[in-house]
Amino acid sequence: MNAEIIAIGSELLTPHRTDTNSLFLTERLNQLGVEVVFKVVCGDDQRLLAAAVRQALARADIIIIMGGLGPTEDDLTREAVAEALDLKLERDPEIITKIEARFAKRGWKMSANNAKQADVLTGATVLANPNGTAPGQWLSGMYDGREKMIMLLPGPPFELKAMFDDQCAARLRAKLPPAAIYTRTLKIAGMGESAVDARVAPIYKEYGDVQTTILAGAGEVQLHFRARAETIDEAEALVEDVAGKVEDELGDAVFSRNNESLEQIVGLFLQMRGATLAVAESCTGGLLSERLTSVSGSSRYFLGGAVVYSNELKAEFAGVPHHFIEKHGAVSKEVAAALAEGIRAKCGATLGLGVTGIAGPTGGSEAKPVGLVYHALASEAGTEVVEKQFPGDRKRVRHFASQQALDMVRRKLM
Repeated sequence: MNAEIIAIGSELLTPHRTDTNSLFLTERLNQLGVEVVFKVVCGDDQRLLAAAVRQALARADIIIIMGGLGPTEDDLTREAVAEALDLKLERDPEIITKIEARFAKRGWKMSANNAKQADVLTGATVLANPNGTAPGQWLSGMYDGREKMIMLLPGPPFELKAMFDDQCAARLRAKLPPAAIYTRTLKIAGMGESAVDARVAPIYKEYGDVQTTILAGAGEVQLHFRARAETIDEAEALVEDVAGKVEDELGDAVFSRNNESLEQIVGLFLQMRGATLAVAESCTGGLLSERLTSVSGSSRYFLGGAVVYSNELKAEFAGVPHHFIEKHGAVSKEVAAALAEGIRAKCGATLGLGVTGIAGPTGGSEAKPVGLVYHALASEAGTEVVEKQFPGDRKRVRHFASQQALDMVRRKLM
């Protein structure tokens, strides 16, 4: 069975509020072997919401409608679902009594408009809401020759999550056929999205039972493999077969197969090798250090370093000779190498990283355009320098640069 989620609320169509409930519901449904095939956000308009419900019934077996169950004039979910399904709403006095008791417990009197929260669709099962005044509703029945299940859940996350886990999951499990979903994510560094796909498309196209999704970010490409089968072992076997072949094809460009970040992998390799790292960063402005120290336990391998933004501090903190900067410029392979070597020596680290570049949007020239970054990695065996020209705005260039620097460490330690 497949599912569709409808999020209700005009506020969700503005820049000020984000729907996070659907992420929770998707995770829970996937755990039950249910794929979410559609997500819809609809404003507080009864006509549009009723149309969305009808469309969902044509696409999915499980429809979860969240939000719009409050007491105000713009809470129209019950009315819209009644219109879409040609059902009546009947006011349940027991629900009103419970709402009144909830208000009285807090020393308040229930407002008259709260009574609409007691309107129940014909044939629906009421889902109690111990965390709020709006009960949910569960409907199941045959529509167009297929059994459909419809849930009306409150919008506040605290109320929705408890209601789904306590009252909906077991009902779904009892009606669902045996199914399980298994996923695997491979993360790739140092390759673009099109280059990755050109290499691996001939492999994943052979697997019709496995869904493959490619996502590109700053300095990273992710391959998501997903399969559904009767058992988790069967689904896992399908995914691991294709993921294993793709990993073999891409080799050491793959830095993670369990959703770890690059900084986590770098930390793992440093600990495995008993190595330590220090950094001298200019254009990344501390981003490298922030990423490394975001990993718990990083003090075991990350000694520290310096943000050497000015030329004076490049010389003072990382020992870069003044004549290097005067001759080659602060953004140069020579200065990057001196940063890496100097910070390694000053901190007594196994490895030293140096990064210098032009993050923009100002400061570039024809000879040294915005996005130009030099990365250097110094070790006992010598110093490696990599020149890169990164696209995008300042934030993107800085992230690309930190990604490239971390990947140099990973590949060195491999």
